[in-house]
Amino acid sequence: MSLDWTTLSDGELATLSIAGRQAAFAEIVRRYRQPIFRLTRAFIGDADEALDLTQEAFVAAHQALARYDPNRSMQAWLTTIAVNKCRDWARKRAVRRFLSFALPNDDQVEAIADDGAAVDVAAADRQELGRVSRAIASLPANLKEPLVLRTIEGLSQAETAEVLGISQKAVETRLYRARARLLEKLGPR
Repeated sequence: MSLDWTTLSDGELATLSIAGRQAAFAEIVRRYRQPIFRLTRAFIGDADEALDLTQEAFVAAHQALARYDPNRSMQAWLTTIAVNKCRDWARKRAVRRFLSFALPNDDQVEAIADDGAAVDVAAADRQELGRVSRAIASLPANLKEPLVLRTIEGLSQAETAEVLGISQKAVETRLYRARARLLEKLGPR
């Protein structure tokens, strides 16, 4: 008789995973891969990079599972790990960008965006979504993080404050500033 992993709590899955049951951690990944991917994609703005960061977050979570507190939300714990992975990625990207200025221009490839008119509504929607995603990704981390966690991922103000290690009032203030900055970037449309 096999165990029905879907009926177990996150704490039980963590305990079984620590004990060596790979299927327990596979269930954790199954439960939370979509929200963690959406989070990293919103932070990074690139689906391929977000997939890599999502995998890195789950690898780090597996290695740190012994430190997981079963009284805490698994999603909040994984979100904290993913946010830290996104922050690390942004720091590495800034260093790469700084170092790339030393390369000759011949080695750099410039992408040219297609500014053609949308053929149908679906294409227009994708274009608008891309525009908004790029605008969110371009926000400074202190504004982007609470916006993504609260608005896109639907975490409560208290959960967002816990993940980011700031007060609920700071979350509220940063959300206000992030929305104002987005309005400036996107303009009336």
